[in-house]
Amino acid sequence: MRNRTALALATTVAALSLLPVLPASAAAQDTNVLTTGSAAGTAVAVGDVLTAPLSSGTTATLYSSATGTSGVSCTTSQFTAAVTDNPASSGTATESVTAHTFSGCTSNVLGTLSVNSVTVNNLPYVTTVTSDGVVTVTPASSSTPIQTTVVLSTLLGTITCVYQASSITGTASNTDNSIAFTAQPFTKYSGSSLCFSAGYFTAKYAPVTDTTQSGSPSVFVN
Repeated sequence: MRNRTALALATTVAALSLLPVLPASAAAQDTNVLTTGSAAGTAVAVGDVLTAPLSSGTTATLYSSATGTSGVSCTTSQFTAAVTDNPASSGTATESVTAHTFSGCTSNVLGTLSVNSVTVNNLPYVTTVTSDGVVTVTPASSSTPIQTTVVLSTLLGTITCVYQASSITGTASNTDNSIAFTAQPFTKYSGSSLCFSAGYFTAKYAPVTDTTQSGSPSVFVN
């Protein structure tokens, strides 16, 4: 009886030794930071292009104070970014923002008649996205800041107001596949005294979609 038991154990050990040994990462692979279709869905491929318009019924604003309502408001805005890295959810995804546009803009600043243009300069920008939904936008080069140029028509003629920031931070939400920026501070770099002395950027973009993929599925953060 003991001989049979020993023989059975030896046979089992020999069989197990022939099984392939899988690395831990293959046995329990994390989901990626950015996925489409659902949370923990299909990983967004490096090189895919993501876009998002303003969330329906909202505006993008650059106000003169964090809590005020004086400044520039735009009814249309959209960003475009290419994914440059999308690691497992324990890491940080990165994107390159190649376009950020604004239109349908008006101003309620005293002395201004209309908004001729709002232009984002110094593109591309680098965007990082962490698994907890923190979105940070920084310049691609340390020698150039994030910059927005606002051209206004005023009672005294056309003026150009330039605002800069070293970085801005937003929050991603899987509830509506959005990215929201709230009162992100910019300083006035140049412009007439009619330009407000500081700008605070607020906007909510939704849904963020992967336009490279068929059907442009929504993007989730994990």
